[in-house]
Amino acid sequence: MGTKKRFKLMLLLVALTMAGCYARDVRWTPIRPLSREKPREFVLLTTGYCPCGECCGWRRNWLGRPVISSGPRRGERKHVGITASNTRAKPGTIAADTRHFPFGTVMYVPGYGYGVVEDIGSSIKGYHIDLFFRSHSDAKEWGKKKKGVKVWMP
Repeated sequence: MGTKKRFKLMLLLVALTMAGCYARDVRWTPIRPLSREKPREFVLLTTGYCPCGECCGWRRNWLGRPVISSGPRRGERKHVGITASNTRAKPGTIAADTRHFPFGTVMYVPGYGYGVVEDIGSSIKGYHIDLFFRSHSDAKEWGKKKKGVKVWMP
């Protein structure tokens, strides 16, 4: 194998390694509401979250495994990046109070885009939603905002 081919192969391997878990999003399909239904509009408090321990309430135990950091399930194993509806969290994943917005509810948040309610959160009560971001800095940058959100119930 020539030097150029070997270099290109190494470069490809490095790129794939650096992509890490983002490579699974290659088959991502866009979120779309049912076109025949009219959306309902709500003014919701929006915040951002990521899969880190600070946002999702987990820490590593003495073995280095992620565990729930507080509450009645403290110390139990935590599956990082898995939502309450048992899907993998990705951009477009929304955490909401399922008494108001059940799993499968499609939402359009200005400045964020379309998302689907697939998660819940201990501090998500009432008309408050949490939007998934890949990094903690992006979630913090979003901050806390009141937005007019279009909602399509399942």
